[in-house]
Amino acid sequence: MIQLAWRFLLFQKDSALAQWFRTRAADARGGTRKTMIVALARKLLIAFWRLTTTGEIPVGIKLRPVA
Repeated sequence: MIQLAWRFLLFQKDSALAQWFRTRAADARGGTRKTMIVALARKLLIAFWRLTTTGEIPVGIKLRPVA
């Protein structure tokens, strides 16, 4: 989940979760960034759970169409 969180920051820059991480970790040190990436990974897990159970897409996430 932590690796997924780092990749999420790369590819979903405009999402609300990525903006949340960037505001929290903007002036943070390495230890704080590590703590915040774990928090982001937990938030992503909850967001993906909601996506699979209710179909609610998290704010700002862009999904590719099915090919």
